[in-house]
Amino acid sequence: MKNFFSKTGIWLLAAAAVIAVALCVLSAVSSNSSFLHNAAGVVTSPFRAAGSAVSGWVGGISDRFEKVEKLQEENRELRKQLSQLQETVRQGKVDSEENQRLRKLLNLSKQRRDFTFESANITERSTSNWASTMTLSKGTAQDVAVGNCVVSDEGYLVGVVSEVGLNWCTVTTVLDTDCQIGAKVFRTGEVAVAMGDLGLMAENRLKLSYLQGSSSLIGGDQVLTSGLGGYYPSGLVIGSVEELKTDDNGLTKYGVLIPQVDLNALKEVFIITSFDIVT
Repeated sequence: MKNFFSKTGIWLLAAAAVIAVALCVLSAVSSNSSFLHNAAGVVTSPFRAAGSAVSGWVGGISDRFEKVEKLQEENRELRKQLSQLQETVRQGKVDSEENQRLRKLLNLSKQRRDFTFESANITERSTSNWASTMTLSKGTAQDVAVGNCVVSDEGYLVGVVSEVGLNWCTVTTVLDTDCQIGAKVFRTGEVAVAMGDLGLMAENRLKLSYLQGSSSLIGGDQVLTSGLGGYYPSGLVIGSVEELKTDDNGLTKYGVLIPQVDLNALKEVFIITSFDIVT
């Protein structure tokens, strides 16, 4: 078998040589090129074709690499532009929220020029069967102190600061059983005390106690802070009367108040850090 392949290889080589010579002769007859030139052309033609193919393949690969690099560069540039646009949108949102906050603060300041306000975000809420408190994002660093009243952006009473730290404070809301504020009925001028009540708290209501025996309180009456004693500012809206009831002793009456502000819907509030005492 080995001899067979050896002999076959020799014959194939001889046949190739004969064909090459024949091609050279034909080329020489049909043109003025020299025999050696044509022979060289015939022999090197396959190599030139292969070289051309390899050159074309390499060139194609190079072009593709250049295109990939260009696309990668464009992709990086687009990502950079997208990041810048996202940052612009985020900054625009922050600016818009700040603008709204300043408008609300300006509106409050116009309503009560005797107040100094400090805006704050609600960072935590705590509600139980006997307590209703909020934690705010401002504290002593912004001149917040225990006893400061807290209002909504409409100026409605939310509660009173009961504890304060450097950059935080706790607010006891108007529903909390520890909250007691001097109040006045706007229609009649009757003075009473608005306070949280254990029985009413679950219904999001508070109590208006110490009414006069001849009280003419009716449903819908608006109740404000009285400001008596100068501890709290006057004229803050606490809520409105839902109904008038008689205490368990059957001797005294009290009003059930609906808070003017929806405590669960609040996100931002305003702390009254100072005010002028109105006599």
